[in-house]
Amino acid sequence: MTRDLDLLPSEEPVRLVDPSGTAVTGATVPADDALLTAYAALVVARRLNDQASALVRQGRLAVYPSSHGQEACQVAAALVLGPEDWLFPTYRDTAAIVARGVDPVEVLVLLKGDWHSGYDPVATRVAPQATPLATQLLHAVGVAHAARLKGEQTVVLALCGDGATSEGDFHEALNFAAVFRAPVVFFVQNNEYAISVPLARQTAAPSIAHKGVGYGVPGERVDGNDVAALLTVLGAAVDRARAGEGPQLVEAHTYRMQAHTNADDASRYREDAEVAAWVERDPLTRLEAYLRARGALTDELATSYSEAAEAVAAHTRDGLNRDVEPRPDDLFAHVYAERTPQLAEQAAMLADEIEREAAL
Repeated sequence: MTRDLDLLPSEEPVRLVDPSGTAVTGATVPADDALLTAYAALVVARRLNDQASALVRQGRLAVYPSSHGQEACQVAAALVLGPEDWLFPTYRDTAAIVARGVDPVEVLVLLKGDWHSGYDPVATRVAPQATPLATQLLHAVGVAHAARLKGEQTVVLALCGDGATSEGDFHEALNFAAVFRAPVVFFVQNNEYAISVPLARQTAAPSIAHKGVGYGVPGERVDGNDVAALLTVLGAAVDRARAGEGPQLVEAHTYRMQAHTNADDASRYREDAEVAAWVERDPLTRLEAYLRARGALTDELATSYSEAAEAVAAHTRDGLNRDVEPRPDDLFAHVYAERTPQLAEQAAMLADEIEREAAL
């Protein structure tokens, strides 16, 4: 039986590199090579956020929930997983999906309105992005439980925001995962706001990670702008799940530096000074300062990473600026693995109507 004290998170979020880019005294920081990989992905993520926001202004995307300021969480979530593992993202986790290796054009067609998911979830082992809060957590637990029953070594990492922890699906997912010891890591990106609702109006718990105690799920807190700490904490949680030790709840303390979406006016519920304080904790500049101080990140390397990010942005622009001719039959193509008689009848009816319309 797990003791209550074994379930409690750290009193303070785990931090290995401080906002100035200096290693915390006594901290075991991941190797430079691992951090350079993370830094390269961070540069891409930041550029992708900026590019997607620009595409909204140009009318090529209907909406874009930026993860500007939260990119460390996104990148770390992708990098700690193996090829056999699954990622279950939310609508704000585009950067995590791209860091997992999915084409950004295929990711963003959801927000363009072309498809519910432009990529193959089975081939990429990335579930479709979930807009309803917390619904993906139940699906994640189902996949993890199935993998355990089949004797697979699969681990599932399920992302959500602080607002999702107020949903009933969050409770059901953690409870089921705990009872059946599903190999799933629940990763909460606590960015302080559920749209305009501050964390203090959502929970009176000492932290979101403390909620795990009620389910028998170990919790941990981590500085969500410290890539080194995120790789360490999430990596340990994934290893624990893979070893058959059940689920874990990880809360990352981070901040959404930009508006909830392009349709949101964040100035109505938070002050500029609050945002400015978090800009000083930017995950990208923090990791850059650390790597440069160690001599691991040179100007040449930094330039190559920026050029790679620009290439991703250009590819994304080109892909989303292309107009796709809709195929009416696609309405019926992906509803069931085998088309039912009812769907076949409806498809034939639509095809007949299109043919008669064209003959006029």
